Amino acid sequence: MANTNDGLASARARGRVGGRRPKLTKEQAALTQRLYDEREKTVQQIAGMFGVPRFTVYGHLDKTKTVPRQPKKTAVTKS
Repeated sequence: MANTNDGLASARARGRVGGRRPKLTKEQAALTQRLYDEREKTVQQIAGMFGVPRFTVYGHLDKTKTVPRQPKKTAVTKS
């Protein structure tokens, strides 16, 4: 484990970045955020536009600015 972390740190020092590339570009992610916030399209429709799964769209949304579509349902107790 120590050798792996040393190798990753060395690669980062040389300017290398590991991991997968994002499916959406920054421009596409910004458009996704705008469409979602303005409620112009559903997440399914946005995902279809870019050919990605819904999970990818949710992953690119800014969680600090994103407002949930529907409030969570609360349990109604009978009195």
